[in-house]
Amino acid sequence: MTALPPGSCGLAFRREHADDVLAGGHGVPFFELITESCMGEGGRPTFFLDRIARDTPVALHGVSLSVGSAEPPSRTYLRKLKELVRRVEPAVVSDHLCFSSLGGRSSHALLPLPFTEEAVRVVARKVRLVQDLLGRRILLENVSSYLRHAVAELTEPEFVSAVLEEADCGLLLDVNNLYVNCRNHGLSPFEYLDAIPPSRVELIHLAGHEDHGDFVVDTHDRDVAEPVWWIYRLALRRFGPVPSVLERDGRIPPFERLAREARRAEAIARREAAGGCVGRAALGGAVPGGVDEMWF
Repeated sequence: MTALPPGSCGLAFRREHADDVLAGGHGVPFFELITESCMGEGGRPTFFLDRIARDTPVALHGVSLSVGSAEPPSRTYLRKLKELVRRVEPAVVSDHLCFSSLGGRSSHALLPLPFTEEAVRVVARKVRLVQDLLGRRILLENVSSYLRHAVAELTEPEFVSAVLEEADCGLLLDVNNLYVNCRNHGLSPFEYLDAIPPSRVELIHLAGHEDHGDFVVDTHDRDVAEPVWWIYRLALRRFGPVPSVLERDGRIPPFERLAREARRAEAIARREAAGGCVGRAALGGAVPGGVDEMWF
């Protein structure tokens, strides 16, 4: 298993960029691959996986573990996951802090959980089972949401932190999802980040969103917005030079354009990963894009 370089920014691999990636010489320090797309036997996905894993470190990012479902995980899925992890030796194995299946059927959506102590126990029990099976710690990603559950005993950052501690797992901090939820639910990014134990944050996601004025949608189909870059700076100063991944799922631009955006993330990491407490004064004033007026 190869550790990801501190402060580096990898790319989420998409088939539109296969030729650019396989040609080599791209300078991308690592690639994130969708776990489920790598579970087949043979074919183009396996070919891509083998070639990429041969040349660069790999992070596996799943969408089907459904750690928030009360039912036990699929034995078939866990078997395939264990075989894949043993074969690839990825630097990171991650999934989402959500539920996505019920009664053995997938919703094909990353549905947010109620922020309750019971939900913390359900998630932690399943995550510990998966980690014991794999013999390693996994990461969970905070997900975007657009409605609130009627029952909530904890705030979102309290819930995320409780899961991390109870399950003894790591966090894949998606700063775009954090921004989306802060905008949609009136949360403070400072309070959110302050609630997260620094030792748990092992990877950061960067992505774009669609701003509708009174609500924001996580779309992954455009460049990272300026307010999200500022939250990225906040995260780096609190958690140190954590490696990051730039994701793009729609309106895929040329490879070099994404690589250039990833290099921007690395440049920010070099300047801003100083650690310690963060406030507006440390950032040199107000956060752009109206965020300051909304949150502070």
